[in-house]
Amino acid sequence: MYAIIKASGQQFKVREGDVICFDKMGLEPKSEVEFTEVLALDDGELKIGTPYVEGAVVKGEVINEGRDKKVIIFKKRRRKDSKLKRGFRRDFTRVRITKIA
Repeated sequence: MYAIIKASGQQFKVREGDVICFDKMGLEPKSEVEFTEVLALDDGELKIGTPYVEGAVVKGEVINEGRDKKVIIFKKRRRKDSKLKRGFRRDFTRVRITKIA
């Protein structure tokens, strides 16, 4: 059984027990989170929503919040003596999917 949910502008395919990293939600660890924007649900037969599946809910438990590894963006224009080096670290919320209903 799996579901395709929409969260933080992205689509995720989730199963019960999966651990997914979403964009930072600002929630406390061990708190419950509920995703109601379920685009598709497969529980033996595939149900596709228009745009969302009626009455489908995916529940999860927040594990922690943190920051990813640094990503370096380096741009160089050859023969122009022009270089640009930037980096950023993405904030995330790690969630364990507990129930698909």
